[in-house]
Amino acid sequence: MQLNRRHFTQATAASLAAASLGTAPLASKSLAQAASESNFKPRYLLGSCLYGYLPIAAILPEVAKTGAKAIDIWPMKHGNQREQLDKMGEAAFTELLEKQNVRLGCITQYHLGCFGLKDEFKLASRMNCQTIVTGAAGPRGLKGQELKRAVADFVEKMKPHIEAAEESTVTIAIENHGNNLIESPDSLRWLADLSPSPHLAIALAPYHLPQDPDLIANLIRDLEHNISVFYGWQHGNGCMQAQPKETELLQMPGRGDLDFGPIVQALADIRYQGWTEIFMHPFPRGIPILETAGQVTSEINRARTYLENL
Repeated sequence: MQLNRRHFTQATAASLAAASLGTAPLASKSLAQAASESNFKPRYLLGSCLYGYLPIAAILPEVAKTGAKAIDIWPMKHGNQREQLDKMGEAAFTELLEKQNVRLGCITQYHLGCFGLKDEFKLASRMNCQTIVTGAAGPRGLKGQELKRAVADFVEKMKPHIEAAEESTVTIAIENHGNNLIESPDSLRWLADLSPSPHLAIALAPYHLPQDPDLIANLIRDLEHNISVFYGWQHGNGCMQAQPKETELLQMPGRGDLDFGPIVQALADIRYQGWTEIFMHPFPRGIPILETAGQVTSEINRARTYLENL
């Protein structure tokens, strides 16, 4: 990919910063300084699917306990809180939110696809929810100029949907999902460069990227304000087959091998203001990541402590 002025400026700044650090202790100090100088503090978003199909009334009291003020509701098969909203109605759902002083921060909707969100925009607008996460539609496995053209074609097809999102004050956040058009670091960079509106953004999932902390950190700096959702999520031992719980939990920050230090530093460097969602997938989908709501919340807080100690 051609080096544009933004990337050149970032590369120069990174080189100067690296030259000034010198030793590992100074690098650690720089991380703390970067967070302090940018006033970086994660805006936590709690994913309802971490609790499986638990009633939304039982999940909402856990939101504040995890340091979050907003919830991301998922539909089946990962969770069923989106369907619970439909069943109880918007008024009853809003009453539950208000009772716990929680806002609806995000709706995750892969089932409807990026071209089928019209009604979700209207719902999100009525519920004062400003983010919808989904995946991209298009060919897979492309590289180079073929990939750039495919991303450009995707963005062009998305323009009417972006306009509808703008009218509803909603941001469409495209996750870099596996086996997807938007999957690789290059595809994410092209999406950021070609997006015509801040209402088409990125939900960045380290799980689906090479597990290289410096690569992910540099990608964050490249994407800058185009990131709307950041998942505290690593690959660990994967999530596509049954395995002992202790290895399944390696997806969580602080458990697997991925060092989130450079990643947190990059978020601080860009003064990241989007959502941060500590995340993993259980197998099979639809079960909670641990047996009880209290255990799920404790595991999220363990991961949160790890991230904040960085």
